[in-house]
Amino acid sequence: MNEPIKQAPVGIDLGTTFSVIAYLNENGRPESVPNSEGDLLTHSVILFDDQDVIVGKEAAKAMASELELVAECPKRQIGQRVFDKQIAGRRYPPEALQGWILRKLKLDAVRTVGEFDQAVITVPAYFDEVRRKATQDSGFIAGIKVQDIINEPTSAAIAYGYLSGWLDQKGLAVEKTRFLVYDLGGGTFDVTIMEADGRDFKTIATDGDYQLGGRDWDQRLIDHVADAFCDANGFDPRENSEALGKLIRDCKDAKETLSTRSRASITCAFGNSTQRVEITREQFLRMTQDLLDRTDFTVRQTMKQANLKWTDIDRVLLVGGSTRMPAVVDMLHGLSGKAPDNSLSPDEAVAHGAAIRSAMLLDHYSDTIPIQSIRNVNSHSLGVVANEIETGLPQVVQLIPRNTPIPVNSRRIFRTHKADQESILVQIVEGESKNPADCSQIGRCTIWDLPEDLPIGTPIEVKFGYMENGRLTIKVKVGGEDRRAFRYELKRPNGLTQEQLESWRQYISSAET
Repeated sequence: MNEPIKQAPVGIDLGTTFSVIAYLNENGRPESVPNSEGDLLTHSVILFDDQDVIVGKEAAKAMASELELVAECPKRQIGQRVFDKQIAGRRYPPEALQGWILRKLKLDAVRTVGEFDQAVITVPAYFDEVRRKATQDSGFIAGIKVQDIINEPTSAAIAYGYLSGWLDQKGLAVEKTRFLVYDLGGGTFDVTIMEADGRDFKTIATDGDYQLGGRDWDQRLIDHVADAFCDANGFDPRENSEALGKLIRDCKDAKETLSTRSRASITCAFGNSTQRVEITREQFLRMTQDLLDRTDFTVRQTMKQANLKWTDIDRVLLVGGSTRMPAVVDMLHGLSGKAPDNSLSPDEAVAHGAAIRSAMLLDHYSDTIPIQSIRNVNSHSLGVVANEIETGLPQVVQLIPRNTPIPVNSRRIFRTHKADQESILVQIVEGESKNPADCSQIGRCTIWDLPEDLPIGTPIEVKFGYMENGRLTIKVKVGGEDRRAFRYELKRPNGLTQEQLESWRQYISSAET
């Protein structure tokens, strides 16, 4: 029997635009691992160049000349059946694209960390069960055993507390601290309110938008410059992949410039025409104000859900590279009356917290790293679809309301609607509406082996078990008999089968990254 690898604790922030891998060094401090190019941040971009698959900086550079061969931001589509862009005549599942990124991070980190096969991977707090499972599958494809799926704001809060002094040497909160984490990354946005008390980290409320991030601010600049070019020259540079790729890169650079300077210029070239567009910080703020307002609204809603006032919040923590935009800092300062805390790198804090979490889960670090209690909440209500008795119309029956502390078990009793019923279909949905059409179906299970001659109205107990890592288990009991209990792993409409996961794992492990 092989001895398990006595590895260093490893945490991975699998980001939309950039990813970071970190470990705990011999002094017990989290440290980001440079990739093979010498950078701490790895572009979450994949280039398919004939037989070669290239991940990172070179793939990002190729966006300016070979955009049609590049897959970027697969995290935004994780949980869908396939990535929405066909590359070199082939469609890829987002889990496989994420797998390539994770494998790149792993191979690069081994040079510094040594061999490892386990890691904690972070996800946005607002990710639903389907996206969490797909992220876990990405780790499997990359050859990584996922120790835990931890929410990005929770991970960042652990890092802030561990490194900034409001946790003592034993990892305990010096005093009860309540904080709001504002996490605006490249492609996702989260707001989470947490409380640290002794060794307990407790999430009070969370909200967010996995389709909002710095990429949307980039897009406003891209459209502004492209429209100006089109007005002056009569044709649209967005219709040419090479011109668009260069424009995307230049607009990202201009956004970063506007975080430190009051103006920036962007040059757009297409065909024989060149257009130089100047943009001021004030103009940029006006054209993106609605995006900022969406985050403002979410912050207010989260405070309302938590039933808190700003005087109840001790700290406002900034996470994610997009929080470098001055407008974000100004908005939060005006809203909360507190200067947001950006004392740690917003790009690295999440990975550092994940590495600390990894150490908590590794047995051979149990004597040196404090075991903290981390209690999260579910970000979406979970329920099943059932027919209403009076109308016969389908409606959603909630089993676990939004912002319920997890882990949690919940059960509801339903009844068969006809005699001699042969099967039961359990449809599991996430969402806040009673109308199934307004919710997301995350899975379904069908029970066929029902007893014969079941009378109408036979009780059917549906039990949900929602785990700390956001994964869901289901148990269905027919007629109140334990011997008629069925435990199911969800059948997800867009998920990969185990055979497909094995196939992608083998394919990616045999390819050079």
